Amino acid sequence: MYNDKFQTINIGSISELHQVLGIQKPEHPLISVINIENIPPTHYESIRISFDLYNISFKKNVKNKIRYGQNYYDFDEGLMALMSPGQIVYIDNIDISEAAGWWLFFHPDFIRNYPLGKKIKDYGFFSYEVNEALHLSDHEEHMIVDIMNHIQREYHSPIDRYSQDVMVSHLDVLLNYTNRFYNRQFITRQTASLDLLVTIDDLLTEYFNGELVQQIGLPTVHYLSSQLNVSPNYLSDMLRKVTGQSAQKHIHNKLIEKAKDYLVTSTLSVSEIAYLMGFEHPQSFSKLFKSKTHRSPLDYRNSFN
Repeated sequence: MYNDKFQTINIGSISELHQVLGIQKPEHPLISVINIENIPPTHYESIRISFDLYNISFKKNVKNKIRYGQNYYDFDEGLMALMSPGQIVYIDNIDISEAAGWWLFFHPDFIRNYPLGKKIKDYGFFSYEVNEALHLSDHEEHMIVDIMNHIQREYHSPIDRYSQDVMVSHLDVLLNYTNRFYNRQFITRQTASLDLLVTIDDLLTEYFNGELVQQIGLPTVHYLSSQLNVSPNYLSDMLRKVTGQSAQKHIHNKLIEKAKDYLVTSTLSVSEIAYLMGFEHPQSFSKLFKSKTHRSPLDYRNSFN
C-alpha cells in the first residue's frame, strides 16, 4: 500500500546506482557487482526504490525489513532474490552494518544483442515478490557464489572486446543454475504447494458459487494471484509442477466442471449458463466447453437424458 513516509528514488543506470549508494564509479557502464559489506552507512529511514535494471542478489544478516511486491521479508537467512526492470522495493529502517552478500545489477542493453536477451523473459522468478525468493542449500550457495566470483573477476579486469561476451556467458550459466534450484524448490516445498492448491480450488469454488462472476466476470490468473499474495508467474509455475497445467488451464477446468453441474442438474439454457459463468457471448462459452470436452454443451446435457 502507498505510504507517504517513503522517500522515492528511481535508479535508471549503473552510474546512478553507484552515486546513490555512495561507492566508487563502476568499472563497466552496463553491469556492476557490489559487495554489500563495502556499502557505506546510509541515512534513509524509509525508502522506495524503482530500478530500470535487472538485479540478482544474495543476502544474509540484513536487519531491516524489505518489501518487494505485497509482503515484507526478513533476510536473516541466506536468500537469493531476483528483480526485473520497473519493479519497486520498499525498505524500512535501513541497517546493513552486519549484512553480507552481493548485488549484481545489469542494464537490459547489456544482454540485448545476445540470446540471453530473449531467454531472460522466460524466467518467471524475475517477477517474484520476496516471499517467493530462492532458499539455497549450502551446496547450491557455493555453486552460485563460485559463478559470481568468475563474473566479479572479469568485471574488475580491464575491458576489452571479449569482456562482455565472457560476463554474459557466466551470467547465462548463473541463471541456468538458478532456474534448476528454483524448480527444485517446488519439489522440496511440495506440501506448501499442495496447501496452496487447496486454497486456489476453494477460491474458485467460492468465486463461481457467489456473485463475483456477475460483478467482475470470469476469474483471471491476476485475480487469484492477488488473493494469494503471489505473482501470476509463480502461481502458474507452481501449478505446472503440481498439476502439469498452467493457472489459466486450471481456471478453465474448474469453470467447465461448474458448467457441467449446471447442464446436468438444472433446466437453464446454454445462454443462461454462459451468463452465469461470466461469458458475455454464449458462443465463447460453447467454444471453450467443446475444446475441453469434445462435446457441445447440448450434446453433453443430452448424454444424461
